[in-house]
Amino acid sequence: MSNRKNIPAEARNIVMVPLGKLKKSPKNVRKMPHTPAEIEALAASIASLGMLQFPIVEPERGAKDKPTGHYLVNAGEGRRLAQLLRVKRKEIRKDEPIPCVLDTEHNPTEISLAENAIRSNMHPADEYEAFAELHNEQGMSADDIAARFGVTPAVVKQRLKLGAVSPALLTLYRAGEMNLEQLTAFTVTDDHKRQEEVWAGLTYDHSRRAILRALTEGHVSISDRRVVFIGVEAYEKAGGTVIRDLFDEDGSYLADAALLNRLVCAKLQSVAEAVTAEGWKWVEVAAQFDYRSTSSMATIDTVPKELTPEDQQKFESLQERLEIITNEAEQNDASEDTLNEIERLEQEIAVLTAEVFRPEDIGRAGVFIALGHDGEARIERGYLRPEDERPEEGEGEDSGNGNEEAEAAPKPATGTEGLSAALVTELTAHRTAALQNDLAQAPELALIAVVHVLAARTFYHGRHSCLEIRVAQGLQSSRGPVLDESIAGRAIAERHRMWMDRMPQEGEALWAFVSSLSMDDLLSLLAHCAAQSLNAVHGPDWGDRKSVFEHAAILARAMPHDMIRYWQPTVTNYLGRVSKELIAEAVREGAGDDAARQIAGLKKQAMAQRAEQLLAGKGWLPEVLRSI
Repeated sequence: MSNRKNIPAEARNIVMVPLGKLKKSPKNVRKMPHTPAEIEALAASIASLGMLQFPIVEPERGAKDKPTGHYLVNAGEGRRLAQLLRVKRKEIRKDEPIPCVLDTEHNPTEISLAENAIRSNMHPADEYEAFAELHNEQGMSADDIAARFGVTPAVVKQRLKLGAVSPALLTLYRAGEMNLEQLTAFTVTDDHKRQEEVWAGLTYDHSRRAILRALTEGHVSISDRRVVFIGVEAYEKAGGTVIRDLFDEDGSYLADAALLNRLVCAKLQSVAEAVTAEGWKWVEVAAQFDYRSTSSMATIDTVPKELTPEDQQKFESLQERLEIITNEAEQNDASEDTLNEIERLEQEIAVLTAEVFRPEDIGRAGVFIALGHDGEARIERGYLRPEDERPEEGEGEDSGNGNEEAEAAPKPATGTEGLSAALVTELTAHRTAALQNDLAQAPELALIAVVHVLAARTFYHGRHSCLEIRVAQGLQSSRGPVLDESIAGRAIAERHRMWMDRMPQEGEALWAFVSSLSMDDLLSLLAHCAAQSLNAVHGPDWGDRKSVFEHAAILARAMPHDMIRYWQPTVTNYLGRVSKELIAEAVREGAGDDAARQIAGLKKQAMAQRAEQLLAGKGWLPEVLRSI
């Protein structure tokens, strides 16, 4: 460094240095190496345009401060590596002379820092115009442009897509009156007039989501259940157009909603043909599941499947194998293969022991087929029309026992015998949370439920609905850490947070927000709010709420509701809080007589702990949770 101060400024000039004489400088501040993609891009740019910016070098000095003949690259290591890559590709010679700026006066660390830090990226609009010129006037592909300028082809395509945006909106973007996220929303359409109308018509919400919602009105999101059911490929094969948002991987839209609906109906009809072959009296197909019809219809019962001798033998063999492997797994740490084998055996046993409809009942019952919320065909079998119902034995006869007043008195809730009031309240609180979560996912049913409770309070006295629409938080008084951390509780909280994030900050803007929602969003918000008011918790006032719980049972039957998905017995939530007799009964019902005998002699705490293990994954529920 002492010698550099003696070198005059004119010594800092352009020198031609053989590539092989250039070395990486230890004083270069860039410690993270260039990526292979960056080196590839630099090599392509140099091959096409030459080296637009020369490396800055100083002579390497060895022992006694003598020059070694090599030069250290204090700034421009990426360019050196790019030239070496060109040597490897046989584009240039190993000793290719490289123009360099010789600088022995300034601090090399400062030089390196200045080159790496004092720079600014191009404005995206400038990038768009530059890329567009290369693409439109020189015919370069997005891949070629990407390779030359060190960006990904996706970025080039995004920038080129900005050509679909109105020049007036691009001007606003350059002036800082619109951000890039907002600008990219307008690329889903080439209609400049429509773009400008949408921007001018926005009120409080100028987000990308709001712009897309306005521009794609009448189009169908690729995440719509109809699209999931049909598949984009089938839609395009039928001649449908897909509008793709290059700035959002999941942001594509189907332009022809009528075509999509026709494809959905055709596919549902094909499902119906297969179901009709099962022998049902009638099969009804609709795009939406008909809750109005099914909620008041009776259903036929299922019965255990009659096993053939071969199936019985297979069942016994599977049971024996499952018992052996399960015992081994309990004694040793089960491997993943062992657990998979247990699951496979249980699935095979479930298929063999699945309950079925009686053939004679199938001949008088029917099936509803609709599009489910998960994008799959929803097939609901076993419904009876009024004319096909068989009267129950003694139905319509006067019992004449004279105890009408006694019968009118409320009886204990089904399945509550032997349970404390606190436990019944907690268990039915779990059921309420589960019902709330299921209702929140059935918007059409929620709409019916809300209309029902409003009509009941307008035209009738008494409580005829489990929806406590005032609107109140139906489960708030019974909530606690246990429910908040339950499966249903977490799902409800997450859905609530999602809607909170979408709400405007000021209440005065709420009407405009709600009015702008699509029908799907409006129904989803209604379902969430309605579900919050649902209350099917058993408390001290059970007798006064009998009709409430009857209505909760109707709701449960009308939607896919299964408490097994939400609750399983543990020492904490049930087994440690009931008598030994009820523990044994639970194990007998859920795991069999042999399992019940195994725990018969244990003390209560040990009995409850062992029962939790035996009932794990068995799908057992106390009767109070089965009564809906």
